[in-house]
Amino acid sequence: LERRLGITRERPLPAPAREPLTAWLRRRGGSPPSTARGGAERRADGRRVALLPDTFNAYFTPAVAIAAVELFEAAGLAVVVPRVGCCGRPLLSHGRVAAARAAARAMVDALSPLAAAGVPIVGLEPSCVSMFGDEYAYLLPGDPAARAVADAASTFDAFVATRAGTGDVGWAFDGRPRRLLLHGHCHQQAREGTAAAHAALALPAGHRVEAVDAGCCGMAGAFGYEAEHHAVSLAMAEQRLLPAVRAAAPDDVIVAAGFSCRQQIAHATGRRAWHPAEVLRAALDA
Repeated sequence: LERRLGITRERPLPAPAREPLTAWLRRRGGSPPSTARGGAERRADGRRVALLPDTFNAYFTPAVAIAAVELFEAAGLAVVVPRVGCCGRPLLSHGRVAAARAAARAMVDALSPLAAAGVPIVGLEPSCVSMFGDEYAYLLPGDPAARAVADAASTFDAFVATRAGTGDVGWAFDGRPRRLLLHGHCHQQAREGTAAAHAALALPAGHRVEAVDAGCCGMAGAFGYEAEHHAVSLAMAEQRLLPAVRAAAPDDVIVAAGFSCRQQIAHATGRRAWHPAEVLRAALDA
């Protein structure tokens, strides 16, 4: 791979899950719905949410998406998991604009019935959600459906924090003390900051959330896997992020919404980083 594709031998490649999210949904049965149209045809009563099955959390870390489904259902929400492809972020980052535009068109066509029905669309991967609000305006200029999807979409953190702010939560947490070390995703920090992540993660009474004062983790999608960028990728992370993770106590919980961020932390420190959905699901009072 290093000789032919330029992928560094210094990193393990992410392994596909033995059971992807699609298989879990089929095994689980009729709930949650698996198509956007099936969910959109029902009345918009404020008790439904669409969970975006991005490539990372659908096929590599489905435990993240499953945690989100179970968390939302614990709040009395009906979860719709639409059938979608890639948002187009990897294509656009490599300059394949026409292919990225086609991916954006397909995504908007799949999600617009949900947006039109007033169903909030929640993304687990911040880089995907930022595509809707930023790049789709360039790829699909003046498209009202693209604008509607962007308006309906939010990150997991923002959705949870907003819902908690209305008092319509429905979660009972165990209250066990936990210290959370939060690393904010670059796209999320640029678009909305980490205030929503703080608010969401602090919902359980025992949680103490502390943010890492760091910029980009250095992975940046495929960047950190490329042999020519591997050293630079690690040097970026070593400025602040990795020292903070190494200094964390063994029972501290490392939190990062981005798949790439979690990969960088695992590769460089051996510590597992958890998605906010996993952290909140684990704190539910069973």
